[in-house]
Amino acid sequence: MQPTPASAPAVASPLPTSTRRYDLDWLRIIAILTLIFYHTGMIYVSWGWHIKSAERSLPMETVMRWLHLWRMPLLFFIAGAGTFFALSKRSYGAYAGERVRRLFVPLIFGMFVIVPPQIYIEWLFRGGTASRRFSGSYLAFYPNVFRFQPYQDGGTGGAFSWHHLWFICYLFFYSLLSIPVFRWLKSSGGQRFTDRLSRLLSRRGGALWLVIPLWLNDLVLGGFFPNETHALVNDWAYFVKNLLLFWGGYLLISRRDCWQYLADGRRHFLVATLICTALLYGSRYLLTDSQYDSSVLIRTLVSFNRLALTWFAVLMTVGYGYMYLNKTHPWLPTLNAAVYPFYILHQTVIVLIGYYVLTHTALGVYTGFLTISAATLLSCAALYWLLIRPFWMMRLFFGVK
Repeated sequence: MQPTPASAPAVASPLPTSTRRYDLDWLRIIAILTLIFYHTGMIYVSWGWHIKSAERSLPMETVMRWLHLWRMPLLFFIAGAGTFFALSKRSYGAYAGERVRRLFVPLIFGMFVIVPPQIYIEWLFRGGTASRRFSGSYLAFYPNVFRFQPYQDGGTGGAFSWHHLWFICYLFFYSLLSIPVFRWLKSSGGQRFTDRLSRLLSRRGGALWLVIPLWLNDLVLGGFFPNETHALVNDWAYFVKNLLLFWGGYLLISRRDCWQYLADGRRHFLVATLICTALLYGSRYLLTDSQYDSSVLIRTLVSFNRLALTWFAVLMTVGYGYMYLNKTHPWLPTLNAAVYPFYILHQTVIVLIGYYVLTHTALGVYTGFLTISAATLLSCAALYWLLIRPFWMMRLFFGVK
């Protein structure tokens, strides 16, 4: 489909329901493949994780600081965009039922089948929990899951968790809680709101101002919930931040003119991203821990810059993606079907392979990273094509359409 000319009227027309954004499919695939390398890198950086190498890579950690601000926000934005297309073809009731099948069912399956091996390996790696040593078999470990004692960071506590599947949990809640919002956006009042948003985007750099809701959320909730926990019950600043990104994806994809505005503004978003990136790394170089900890103003400005970097990087990615990736390919339907099971599987596979590499080989940081990453990709592909794709029950458990 040809993009809307730059001379189009400021108030956009509704999007035809038959349109498909192939670039969003490609960006989703790229983001989830990036997660495989990101979580493999967690083994070799200074941040806590389920298994850790004694060796550290500062260059890897430097890159991952930026990726952390981009990867999951991009996925939530794309999920919001996909919701617009989903609701253009089905009722709200059918949409809610699909969300249960594709999100809630895989989440429950994952918490009892996919995640427990990660916790088992962590118990082995760390010697057990804070209250007990553990060195038994997986069969001896598994009944601990049904104690329903929550896992805690560092392997302490129980064996019940959603681990990396927090993304699926949050997305499930976003999908259902947002139905009234999406209903309103299709009303006359919602359409007027979207018209005003479209006029803002038509101005040079207009989308840059849409970072303000993220800043307001940080001001209101950030002080009460400063840490990103993924635990839902004590993670409200991060929960609302990603909800805003989810809504942003829906809104900015809901009008054809907005597509072109984002593509036209891609260079502005790139420059803004580079400036925020320089500030991100510059603040880490110039500020000491005591200066950061003792000043509320500095912490607020650093947090605002991180949020701005997230927003501008997402817009930059979507803008460039629309320009260069909005095309289909014979492999795209297969990759689209496989990428969700890859996400569900990848961290457990990384932990299993990583544990073997750390305990049975002498590979260094970068050879170990490449070995674990490549082995994870091949293992996830094999599991999908041999164990998931051929069987309808496994496709149900892994949310495959």
